[in-house]
Amino acid sequence: MPNFVYNPPTTPYLDILYQDEDIVVLNKPYGLLSVPGREKKHRDSLALRILRIWPNASVVHRLDMATSGIIILAMRKTAQSHMGRQFQQKKIDKTYYARVEGVIKEDQGLVDLPIRCDWENRPRQIVDFEQGKSSQTQWSVIKREKLTTLVCLKPLTGRTHQLRVHMQAIGHPIVGDEFYATQFGQRLSPDRLALHAATITLTHPTSEQRITFNCPPPFADI
Repeated sequence: MPNFVYNPPTTPYLDILYQDEDIVVLNKPYGLLSVPGREKKHRDSLALRILRIWPNASVVHRLDMATSGIIILAMRKTAQSHMGRQFQQKKIDKTYYARVEGVIKEDQGLVDLPIRCDWENRPRQIVDFEQGKSSQTQWSVIKREKLTTLVCLKPLTGRTHQLRVHMQAIGHPIVGDEFYATQFGQRLSPDRLALHAATITLTHPTSEQRITFNCPPPFADI
């Protein structure tokens, strides 16, 4: 992205939804990196902001800079290991909300298309049946609108740009997506990608109870 200018939001500096001795749950805004970038000007990130308050905190998963919503950091090593195993064993459930181009006729479906990096156009990803990694996304319609559809997306795998590539592949790219949307779709939401991590369900590292955190999307009245 040669013309990329990083201007992360600073208000609120941190939007903390929940915090205890094991985890801190935050609402990451659109435009903020989850972890620091390589260059000094890209250092500001959700992880760095948290580390200034809790130096022992650690990242267990990420969201794209353009995606807003729920992200969880571990507050100590035992919690990090516990949640790391849950992610590896696919025991953590996440749902996203997205506004996509066009009106989807079906009520729900499954996208099962392998994805790999488009090396000549990084960070773009592409569908590749020979070299791509297995990727699955469940989707369901929440609301049909005049020119768009509000959908709930559940990734069954965790590939880079998975939701964005899968929705483009079925003909309904996410509105405001600078990589995958049409020019029309980019004009519909010029200020942000209409993709938000809305819920996450996991087993708490200490209590061993299943717990769900919710964060409604800022771009949809649902």
